[in-house]
Amino acid sequence: MLEIQHFKKTYPTGFQMEIDSLHLAKGIHLIKGENGSGKSTLLKAVVGIHDFEGEIKLDGISLKKEPISFRKLVNYSEAEPLFPDFLSMDELIAFAAETKGADQSQIPVLKEILGIGDFSKNPIATYSSGMLKKTGLILAFLGKPSLIILDEPYTTIDVGTQQRLTELIHRELEGGVSFLLTSHIADFEEFFAYDSVLTIADGNLIQSHE
Repeated sequence: MLEIQHFKKTYPTGFQMEIDSLHLAKGIHLIKGENGSGKSTLLKAVVGIHDFEGEIKLDGISLKKEPISFRKLVNYSEAEPLFPDFLSMDELIAFAAETKGADQSQIPVLKEILGIGDFSKNPIATYSSGMLKKTGLILAFLGKPSLIILDEPYTTIDVGTQQRLTELIHRELEGGVSFLLTSHIADFEEFFAYDSVLTIADGNLIQSHE
């Protein structure tokens, strides 16, 4: 599913992340690591936000050679999402749905699962951290992605939403969607039967096991 070869990302601060080779089969994968370890650097490179040296392929499609085709297959929710204050969630959803070619019937279903309600009509400037996280999550499930990347998906949302999100992830897994997840919540690791667990420290992949 996901292939990473000779990956290298260097920052002006001197921090550097390197992965010689990583192959992840279809399924669900957990990435563990402390803050600043390089988890988000890797995720943002995979979705095409950060430039990098090396090669990343998804389902045989190269991010560098076929960026548009690649990005259509990957959806991403950041740990602390930021959106333009003057837009509403509904406006963001409409834009993302068109870009991703999403079925409009997805939208009310995802809103109900994540407990959005009528608040989606309000400008993002009025949103709490929890509502911002829900905005990022709903965008990540739109369309027909092959891979959904969720960075700290369980932070800032209530227990009920956490449970419904877990059920949603299980449902999408059964439908053939793969996931890369990260989290600092201890119980989170027990929510899923992972196909692999990756540990990143100081910019290096120090452990990978199934």
